[in-house]
Parts: sequence; C-alpha cells; structure tokens
Amino acid sequence: MNEHWHDVLDAHTVLEQGLTSAVVQGHELALYAVGDVIYASENRCTHGDARLSDGFLLDDEIECPLHQGRFSVRTGEPMCAPLRTPVRVFPVRIEAGRVWVALDGSGNGRTCNEER
Repeated sequence: MNEHWHDVLDAHTVLEQGLTSAVVQGHELALYAVGDVIYASENRCTHGDARLSDGFLLDDEIECPLHQGRFSVRTGEPMCAPLRTPVRVFPVRIEAGRVWVALDGSGNGRTCNEER
C-alpha cells in the first residue's frame, strides 16, 4: 500500500513536551517522544473513550487516563489489563525538523526518525 506522508508539527515541540496531540486529515493523533525518537498513534484508547494524550507517558508506554491500562507507544500493543485491543500506530519520519506521519501506510509504527 502506498504511504502518503503528512506534515504534522515541529519535532522540537514533541521532543520538548514528551507527549502531545495533533489533528491531521481528520485523524486525532497522539505523539510521543521516547528519548530522541518520536512515535505516533491514534489518540483514543481502545478500551474506553479517553484521549491517550491526556494520559501519562512512562518510558515507552502510554497510560490511559481513564482506567490506567498501558499501551506500547512503539507497537500499540496493550501491556496490561483492562486493555485487550491494540491502538493503531503510524509510521513516523523526521524531515527538515518536522514530524511527518503516514496515515494510510501499513500502520506498523516503524520509524525513520533520522533527519533528512
């Protein structure tokens, strides 16, 4: 499947805040900085109607603010109860200091965070 990359926001913003959100092409995304690598996922918990960007980033896991379940920001996989369904993650790349996300790509969350 073709990937169409979308310019989301300045990479420095994500790296500085650690956790933020953005809306791109009608998709609400949560963006996470783990060290100097940026990840992106849908911003809704698959268990309850909560915004993941309102949660807590703990190392490479995002804790949902509603029921304290955690997802891997790298893979979207649920890490503990009550979560069962993964959250969709999106490929990310950094180009000219900007975060770009492929919304219609494979959704496997692979990153290419090297500056282009």
